[in-house]
Amino acid sequence: MNLSDNGRRELLKKLVLGMTGASLSASALATLPDDISDLKLKGNINHSVARWTYGELSVEELCIAAKAIGFSAIDLIGPADWPTLKKYGIDSSMCNGAELNLEDGWADLAFHDELTERYLKHIDLVADAGYRNLICFSGNKRGVSPEQGLQHAATGLKRIIKQAEKRGVILQMELFNSKVDHPDYFADNSAWGIALCKQLGSANFKLLYDIYHMQISEGDIIRTIRDNHEYFGHYHTAGVPGRNEINDTQELFYPAIIKAINKTGFNGYVAQEFLPTPKTILDQIESLREAILICDV
Repeated sequence: MNLSDNGRRELLKKLVLGMTGASLSASALATLPDDISDLKLKGNINHSVARWTYGELSVEELCIAAKAIGFSAIDLIGPADWPTLKKYGIDSSMCNGAELNLEDGWADLAFHDELTERYLKHIDLVADAGYRNLICFSGNKRGVSPEQGLQHAATGLKRIIKQAEKRGVILQMELFNSKVDHPDYFADNSAWGIALCKQLGSANFKLLYDIYHMQISEGDIIRTIRDNHEYFGHYHTAGVPGRNEINDTQELFYPAIIKAINKTGFNGYVAQEFLPTPKTILDQIESLREAILICDV
């Protein structure tokens, strides 16, 4: 079956029209041809999508949309939704749920006890479910110096890193920008995060290199990836400025960035984390499909 663009769009339309409830969604998937995507992905990049960016869809509906487009992973999703992912053969490419929030993190001693308890439990949950990546956050500075924050984060993370190593779980600290989206966030530059990786000295602690955030914070994306890729265990995408589609409406040229990632030998996930601009679900799914194609180098 060789679908034209119009044919593919019509099939996606039927899929979306069926997204009115869990039972209908499941039956909609069952009626789709196996090769609906017809994308012929090259297999060099493992694709994913952040769950929160498609909040109008249920997890089940997002699983169906991913299958229809032709990839099989969802990012930033917790234990309550893992059974749904397993039902559809979708990977949890980045697990969450152990964190307190984005502001109260490992760089603050006040939260170490609670975070340690939560993360030790969650590491086991992730491993038992057969997943690998678990997100964590530095949290905010609150007047603490970068050097102090680094030492605080290292001290706290050392309390859980042995369990992560034992269970084969990789802790991934996300880098955010503090200029636009996350004021006062500690891990707002790659150098601080890399220094933390070196302090911990474990293959089970990496950085989630968010391309959108680091373009705002420091730029120099491709050189940074080439020079420091061993510290980056996961990637997020979005357009700058605005955090929308990664097409030619924004300043980053993603084909070159993803090629640079691929040349490092990276075999983890590149997850789409842009906010789709179209108003209709069908067009939002089409935006996701276009992003996957842009990153399929």
